[in-house]
Amino acid sequence: MATTVTRKGQVTIPKPVRDRLGLEPGSAVDFALAPDGRIVLTKANSDRPKSRFQGLRGTTTAGLSTEQIMALTRGDD
Repeated sequence: MATTVTRKGQVTIPKPVRDRLGLEPGSAVDFALAPDGRIVLTKANSDRPKSRFQGLRGTTTAGLSTEQIMALTRGDD
């Protein structure tokens, strides 16, 4: 399926692709560069991590200060 890029850099996503991804007007999409140079278009989903590492990130809720966390990390007593 080929499409044309406008002067503003816009393209129309072909209907079969929109249908397959469940895209509706106002839907957000993500573009990813594959290692082989292809561009992968996916429906943006805030529930899914953007990278395999992002899902592992977290925050502390222990109520410790930065200095206390650094002391724990360094092994200070």
